[in-house]
Amino acid sequence: MERARVVKDEIVEKDTHFLSVYVEAENSCLIMLSEREDKFGTLAVAVPKPKDMLGPVASSVLLGDKNMILARMFAEYVAAKKEKIALVSIYLETASEVQAQSVLKRLMEKTIHSEGETEGTMA
Repeated sequence: MERARVVKDEIVEKDTHFLSVYVEAENSCLIMLSEREDKFGTLAVAVPKPKDMLGPVASSVLLGDKNMILARMFAEYVAAKKEKIALVSIYLETASEVQAQSVLKRLMEKTIHSEGETEGTMA
């Protein structure tokens, strides 16, 4: 049995640290994107469509409302790209969604494509 893959990353843009924590399991993935420190924010979920069905992925915001457009958009993107259930959390302190969108997208891509760590098993 393979364990979940965990990746932590960050990008500094205009003296602001944008952080990510990514956990990928066999059937799902979770990515937390935040400004300055690792914090949980607005949470969206997306479920990919089966390959034989047409249309977009199904998505919804579960918690929060501050960055709901960005969280939902990124959840749909990750679900379609990974073909897994995707949970995306966005926490922004000072940056607006519009200001942070391109930075968080780059950070998300960098994090998802990183090798990361695989947690070991206990003896």
